[in-house]
Amino acid sequence: MSDLYEADPLMIEESIEDWVITKCDDWRDHYESNYSYRFDEYYRLWRGIWDPADSERASERSRIVSPALQQAVESNVAELEEATFGRGKWFDVSDNLGDTDKQDVMFLRNKLTEDFEDCKVRKSVAECLINAAVFGTGVAEVVIEEMKEMSPAVQPIMGGDLQAVGVNVQERVKVKLKPVMPQNFLIDPVATSVEDSMGVAVDEFVSLHQVELLQEQGVYRNVNIGAAAPDTDLEPDQDLTIYHDNKVRLTKYYGLVPKDLLEKTFSGDDDDDDEEETTEEETAESRYVEAVIVIANGGVLLKAEENPYMMQDRPVIAFPWDVVPGRFWGRGVCEKGYNSQKALDTELRARIDALSLTIHPMMAIDATRLPRGAKPEIRPGKIILTSGDPREVLQPFNFGQVNQITFTQAAALQEMVQQATGAVDSAGLAGSVNGKATAAGISMSLGALIKRHKRTLINFQQSFLIPFVKKAAYRYMQFDPENYPVADYKFNASSTLGIIAREYEVTQLVQLLQTMKQDSPLYSTLVQSIIDNMNLSNREELLAAMQQAMQPNPQAAQAAQVAQQAQLQFQQSQTEALTAQAKESSARAIKIAVEANSIPTELEIDRINAVTRNLREGDAEDKEFERRMKVADALLKKQAIEGKQNDNRPRVETPVEPDRQPLQTEMETLAGTGTETTGANSAAGQNQTETQDS
Repeated sequence: MSDLYEADPLMIEESIEDWVITKCDDWRDHYESNYSYRFDEYYRLWRGIWDPADSERASERSRIVSPALQQAVESNVAELEEATFGRGKWFDVSDNLGDTDKQDVMFLRNKLTEDFEDCKVRKSVAECLINAAVFGTGVAEVVIEEMKEMSPAVQPIMGGDLQAVGVNVQERVKVKLKPVMPQNFLIDPVATSVEDSMGVAVDEFVSLHQVELLQEQGVYRNVNIGAAAPDTDLEPDQDLTIYHDNKVRLTKYYGLVPKDLLEKTFSGDDDDDDEEETTEEETAESRYVEAVIVIANGGVLLKAEENPYMMQDRPVIAFPWDVVPGRFWGRGVCEKGYNSQKALDTELRARIDALSLTIHPMMAIDATRLPRGAKPEIRPGKIILTSGDPREVLQPFNFGQVNQITFTQAAALQEMVQQATGAVDSAGLAGSVNGKATAAGISMSLGALIKRHKRTLINFQQSFLIPFVKKAAYRYMQFDPENYPVADYKFNASSTLGIIAREYEVTQLVQLLQTMKQDSPLYSTLVQSIIDNMNLSNREELLAAMQQAMQPNPQAAQAAQVAQQAQLQFQQSQTEALTAQAKESSARAIKIAVEANSIPTELEIDRINAVTRNLREGDAEDKEFERRMKVADALLKKQAIEGKQNDNRPRVETPVEPDRQPLQTEMETLAGTGTETTGANSAAGQNQTETQDS
């Protein structure tokens, strides 16, 4: 034997079953000294069962248990169940990125879903959720059973003339989920999870016939089991009468065991002389081995073998409702609302005890004035004989009235239970944040509730739901490879929002939908989200119809394309018409500008014509006309030259009277001078004519 590992002298004489039972007894002592009493009280508060140990006063006579904590447990569990199984598909399978064929993934998911429904996995998960809410931790065992699948079938006989109706029987391996009560589960006290513990054990009573059937199948060793000793701590309901016959205390251990003890069990030889010496490396690597040990009635070994599962995982899963750092056992709903529930029960019991003193009639009697042997009872029709005036001998009395403040105190304590557990119902939701039933207050309350439920839901999925689906798939691949092909898959939980969260989300979507028009592209998406969150019987049909309606119709798309092309052509023709009109308007503007520029020249010509019309015939007039024409031509040329110079230099506009232009002024001056000269000449000519006549 190597120096790194020396066997314990006591282990040489110890068997594997003794080693396992010793470990289990130590772990049970730790559980009973720390958790057993509190878990029993949580169980009674959840069930509404009264116990003398639950009384807070020695004089307490009432046994009522408030249902506030029961409502909190059921509300939280129902919320998680709805969030997990509310949409039907509660898990999903994903393949690797390089695999383009998704048929194998769909087949695996559908096959797992079908087998889980046959094995009633949803019912088992719901039971584990209740255990977690009450005790703080939900524990379950993954069990493999060989079952017979029977299906009706027909078979032709006598050459096909007749058909025989019968049943086809097929043996298959099924994976089941078995919930475990906390008093039946043992774990290493220093461990915080199933995986990092040295081992775990399921210690419970089972029926005798189950063990005998497994012995017949060869799963367990064919040995004498004997009778089980009674143990009330292992019973699931300790308030019932215990049945002692035909049951076996079965201890199933899953974990690490010394390899020497396990090999000695396989060989059946207790002597160490025949053991071969191992090398230092082999001893260091194989000090402990993962094994499955089954013991009946605390000492009879039924099964001892190495872990037979291909993934070398333990067939036990557990999750805490609320994580307590450094501890395996979590914090459940009952622990959260324990103090408020106890105060509420004390308040109600005190009020009921006070009512018994104030409601029931009582009588004060002078015993010296009653006849001998009289029985002073109070009942209808009773006659009490007195010596003297009955008003002096008998006097009814009571202990006052019950204070009405107890109603207010009871309501406040019930709200404290709801605040501690997060199970706020519709009656207490309005005033849970700000004391008013406003939209903001209700929204804040729902937000806080959803966050608490979401926290527990994520913990449940990662620690319980996904590990169970993985373990079940791996066991199907190992023991039923014909129906489950072996491949590396990834499993994901397809959880949804719970009832409260979905109602809150639907309200927000409806409010958002009211602010949007029906022709908006997001309108149909919001309607689809609202239908998806509703718990309708034909929800899938409505979603399929909406998706089909949202898909484009080829004929409608073609018609829309033709209409769009026609619209584009119409817009293009309108654009061309407007462009032609703009060009026509530009041409008219140019024409008008040209005509406007030619108007001054025409006016000058008209003025010259007007001036020259008053000239008479003769040499003097012709000369004067020629002189004026030359002056006019000179002025026109001068004006043309000045115009060209003005075009070449910057223009400076000067205000000029429209009717008094330079050319016009000069022409008028010239015309005035010529007129006067013509007049004088005319006068001289007239005088000369008159002289000649005379």
